[in-house]
Order: sequence, then C-alpha cells, then structure tokens
Amino acid sequence: MNLFHIAWRNLQHRWLASWLTLLSMALGVALVVLVLAISGLIQETFRRNSNVGYNLVVGPKGSPLQLTLSSVFYLSKPVGTLPYRYYLEYLPKPAREQAYRQLGGSPEEGARNGSYGMFVGNGFALPICLGDYVGPFRIVATTVDYLGQLRHGPDNDRTFEFAQGRNFQEDSQEHGFFEAVVGSIVAKEMNFKLGDVIYPSHGPDGESHGDGFTIVGILEPTGTPTDRVALINIEGFYLLEGHVAPERDEETGLEKATKPAGDLQARQADQQVDPPANSKAGRKRLPLDQREVSAILLKTAGFVGIGLQQQINKSSRAQAVSPIGEIAGLLETFFQPAQWALLALTVLVCLVSAISILVSIYNSMHERTRDIAVMRALGAGRNTVLLVILAEALLISVGGGLLGWTIGHAIAAAASPVVEARTGIRVGFWSMNSVAEPFIIPGLVVIGILAGLLPALMAYRTDVSRSLAS
Repeated sequence: MNLFHIAWRNLQHRWLASWLTLLSMALGVALVVLVLAISGLIQETFRRNSNVGYNLVVGPKGSPLQLTLSSVFYLSKPVGTLPYRYYLEYLPKPAREQAYRQLGGSPEEGARNGSYGMFVGNGFALPICLGDYVGPFRIVATTVDYLGQLRHGPDNDRTFEFAQGRNFQEDSQEHGFFEAVVGSIVAKEMNFKLGDVIYPSHGPDGESHGDGFTIVGILEPTGTPTDRVALINIEGFYLLEGHVAPERDEETGLEKATKPAGDLQARQADQQVDPPANSKAGRKRLPLDQREVSAILLKTAGFVGIGLQQQINKSSRAQAVSPIGEIAGLLETFFQPAQWALLALTVLVCLVSAISILVSIYNSMHERTRDIAVMRALGAGRNTVLLVILAEALLISVGGGLLGWTIGHAIAAAASPVVEARTGIRVGFWSMNSVAEPFIIPGLVVIGILAGLLPALMAYRTDVSRSLAS
C-alpha cells in the first residue's frame, strides 16, 4: 500500500471536512482562472481593435488618448475637427484633383496640395465624421471604402461580411446620398431591418435631424467597435442641418466670429455644388470649404509611419497617434495595476484555502495520535508518517486546484457565445488566456506542502509509547 493510498483512505475517513476544504480551494482556483481569463480577453480585445488595418489616426491637436478612444473605439467625444482640405492632402494626386473638381475647388490647387500623399502610397486614408447618434449608439459618417479597406480578426486579415444586404453607395439610384449600414449589435438592440430609416440625432436623447438614412446592409458580428456603430454616407452627413463648417482662419485654423445658425444654413444652401448631369442623388453636395472631418484613419506605405507621425505632430493644427501605442500605454497605466490587484486578491483567497487545509489536518491530529502510534509500532518510520500527512495536504490542494480549473474553464466556455459575439474572440474549454495560468498547479503543490508541513511535523514527533498508553 503506497503513501497516497493511505492518505486517500485517511481523507475518506474524514470525508466531510476533507471535501469542504477541497471545495474551498476549488472555488479559489476557479476565481483565479476567471480573473486571468477576463484580463486576457480584455487585453486581446484592445490589441485586436486597435489594429484593424491602419497604423495611424490623424486628428486635431488635443489628447492623443481621447483621439484614439473616439476614433478607434468610438467611446469618447471627438477632439475637434480638421478641414476637409487637410484630409485631401493624404490622397494620391488623381483622386485629389477629382475631389477638388467635384466639390467646387480648383483641380490645379488640388494638384499642389498633396503634402502627405507620397507617404500613403498603396495604403489608404479614410475620413470619419462623428457627433451624431442613433439611440445610444454612435453614428460614423465615412466613405464607401471604410468596409472595403479595413480588416479584422486575430491576424487582421478578415473582411467585413454582410449578414443581410450590401454596402452603402456614394450616390444610390434609390436613396441618393442617404444610405446606411449598421453593425450587428446596433441591429439587434434597436431591432433594425433592411429598409428601415434611421434619423441621426445630436446625442442619445437629442433632437433628430429631418433627413433619414435607409438601412441597406447589416454586418455580421466581428468583435470590433464597428459592431456598435451605424455607418452612414459622409456625403449625406454633410447635408444634415447644422453640419456646415464655420469659417476659419486659414493660418491658425481658429473659428472666426460666430454667425447665427440661420446664416450658416443659408450659406450652405447657396453654395452647395450642383451634382453632375448623370448624378442619381438629386441633392447638391456640400462644397469643399464647408466640410470638416473628425479624424483620418491612415495606412501608410511601407515603414514611413514613424517619420510621417513626427512630421504631422510638428504642425500647429494636427496630430498623428499610433492606436497600438496609445492602447499599450492605457493598459500599462490603468489596467495592469487593477489586474495585479485582482490577481493579488484571488491569490489571498487561495492562501485562505491553504490555511483551511492546515487547520483541517491540524485539528485532526489530536484524534489520530493513537492511529499514528499504531503505524509506528507496526514498523512505519517517522519519515513515512510525515510523508503521509504531506500527501493528504497535496491531495486536497491539487485535487481542489484541478476541480477549480475545470470549473473556471467550464464557466468561460459556457460564456463563449456571448464573449465571441461581443469581442470576436472564441473561448474554448482548453483555452489558456494568460501566461500565468500554467503555473497554477505547480503553485498549488507548493501551497499544499507548506499547508501540510506543520501537521506533518506534529505526526513526526508523536511519542509512540505515551500515545499507546493513553
């Protein structure tokens, strides 16, 4: 009969106390596993969502973190706005000239104003306009290239797919400039269907605009912030009331003396650009000088991103931030201390469970003194008795750890459909969500040995003759 078999029989003899102690250890380990899983998921979600195909976000001067949260995760208010002309500087020359011609500007001026086009090359520059809502969800005004250029997934190689419908068009035969595509969460929470019309508002509870956008597409879940937004045609966004840009000083970019809203709207109506003869929109485009963007999502050519970022940041009007760098700083500054605090708390729970192992075995030693003396009288050495008690502690700690690991992973796997729908990350039963998780069982072996050491020493020092005589 080996030592672990003897230890197992001893635990069976005290089954209630043993199982309660094992259960306390299991709950502690399950809590550790879940904390590690949650922290791993949060970090992986931020990592994926901060890198969905572009390496820089360009916006007005202000907080880099706020620019990242507002433009990448759509969680914060926009920092401000940049002139549309500034966005056009990132386009290649043919596209820039066409935009100037289409929006009432001079193609020659467009040919000259291309300071950053060479840095983009075969990459892309996508404008986004923020500020409006549909219910509690953000509206993002952008171009038709948004869903075509951006990627998602673990390796950022998956395209956006439609559960229903199609991408919005710049100039639709049926709806003109007023088409929209909604993310999966927006469609589910707002009960949207194809053909429904959404009316942007100036805030979750603000007054809605008079012009509505017809939903022509509903996206498949991606686990990115796009699931939580409604994408609308930027051309239609500019035609909404109150979206005409104020007049600004060319050098400083500062807004000139404020004009009454009525004057601004009259200026918008007077200066709108007539659509081409073959246009299907039936509405005039807002001219170049009255357009602004909240941010520009930028993918640069090759490895010029750092140099371009430095060059942009030297200007007085704009800043360029790396989303990955900002999120890494956010996690390091705010999330990791909280993660370590939660992990320390769960470790304390495991230590309390270890103390309960010590107390359980220690209290049983007074009842087992005669049994230990009999073992000694039958030929068991002191070391054998010590190892039996240590084996009991190990069976409780490691058994509780394995049970807790199973419980924690079972809970994570059961929550996988919800987690995947929200983050795009699938959690399997065998998924390891933290580099610290493989060290749980070895740590429990150490805890078991330490918890059983004091009772084992008591058994080691048992006086055989006195115990048998009593």
